[in-house]
Amino acid sequence: MNSASLTTRISLLFAMSAAVVLLVLGWIVARAVDAHFIEMDRHDLDGKLTLVQNLLARADRPDALAAVPAQLDDAVIGHHGLAVALIDAAGHVWYASGHGLPQGMPQRPAPLATWGAQGRTWRGLAASVAVGDTQFTAALALDITHHQQFLARFHTVLGGATVLAMLAMATLGWLATRAGLQPLGRMARLAARLSATQLSERLPETALPEEIRTLATAFNAMLERLEDAFRRLSEFSSDLAHELRTPVSNLMTQTQVALARERSAPEYREVLQSAMEEYERLARMIEDMLFLAKADNRQVVPRRDSVDLAQEVRELIEFHGLVAEERGVRLEQHGAAIIHGDRLMLRRALSNLLSNAIRHCPDGDTVRVRLHQDRDVELLVENPGDIPPDRLSRVFDRFYTGDPARRSGAEGTGLGLAIVRSIVEAHGGSVRVGAANGMVRFAVRLPEARAAD
Repeated sequence: MNSASLTTRISLLFAMSAAVVLLVLGWIVARAVDAHFIEMDRHDLDGKLTLVQNLLARADRPDALAAVPAQLDDAVIGHHGLAVALIDAAGHVWYASGHGLPQGMPQRPAPLATWGAQGRTWRGLAASVAVGDTQFTAALALDITHHQQFLARFHTVLGGATVLAMLAMATLGWLATRAGLQPLGRMARLAARLSATQLSERLPETALPEEIRTLATAFNAMLERLEDAFRRLSEFSSDLAHELRTPVSNLMTQTQVALARERSAPEYREVLQSAMEEYERLARMIEDMLFLAKADNRQVVPRRDSVDLAQEVRELIEFHGLVAEERGVRLEQHGAAIIHGDRLMLRRALSNLLSNAIRHCPDGDTVRVRLHQDRDVELLVENPGDIPPDRLSRVFDRFYTGDPARRSGAEGTGLGLAIVRSIVEAHGGSVRVGAANGMVRFAVRLPEARAAD
């Protein structure tokens, strides 16, 4: 079952909100009009009651009391729909206006009330009045049928106007929502056109609402990451095929040559030794690729042991000392630092940095390793040399050897620095490279994490 579109949902919510507001407003207006008419009727009845009370107050003699009915008839002339009655203590009607007494009219003191009788609607009240020692109940009633008819028409018109306003606001809300969500439609059409070979399109970020502009910015950033990831994946696939082709081709060639004719045992042994070197190279490459794959999927979780980086550097200088000595390269170490991390992983990163510096250091020059610890640990590996600016940002890419023309397999596969970056990032640190004043410097910064309990 398909769910409603976002435009429909927003329009319905807008229409429902508008309906609630209009209904409440209509109810308030209707109540206000009803209250206004009640107040008008109360005012008229209070005025007539005051008139009756004044007439009776002046009737302090029998002849004056006998003249009250005529005076009341004169007072109610022209007031159509007004009924006035005077009822004595025994319940007898002493006076009734010419309209007669409507059914249901109160005959005892009562507050303002509304009732229906003979197809008409009345509103009236009753109060006690005294004429000398005689008590009367003055009852007054107004025929408010025309008021009720007006209110019925008013409620009908108000209800119809409310419904029409709700429909109009729902329609306008749908049109406004549809216009406001057009950038989302452009996003959907752009996403439908995307493919591995077409990731260069971007959404315009100008003239957009703030919420959608934020979404467009995030969408464009995602496209940039996807484009970069696909580019790296394409380059990685090409580099991987190239790196694997060389040792496989060597193995095939050596095997074909060995099988071309009968050979002695020493010759077969030499072929096998050469093949073993290629197998070892393939094994190292596969191991490095598996490590990088785990790092990409955040499956590399370093231990938290106390590691003396100065001691590790000294041991690695001894390990690489023979290779450096053959080329007259001097290895120097300065400073000290202790960090909590995975000793084997950090040793592997340090070894890769040191071997990379020795390999690219000119003969007879010096490779320096500097350690500094403040709040974080900083490791610097420096060697004389230069890296062109256009290649500086690629030194940590996989299979990148710094030379567009592929180097021989003896000089590495171009995975060492990529592994360094993965290990450093797994420890929450960062690594960068710079080249200035004839020196190449790799700077590693590692946060000082506490040892695990």
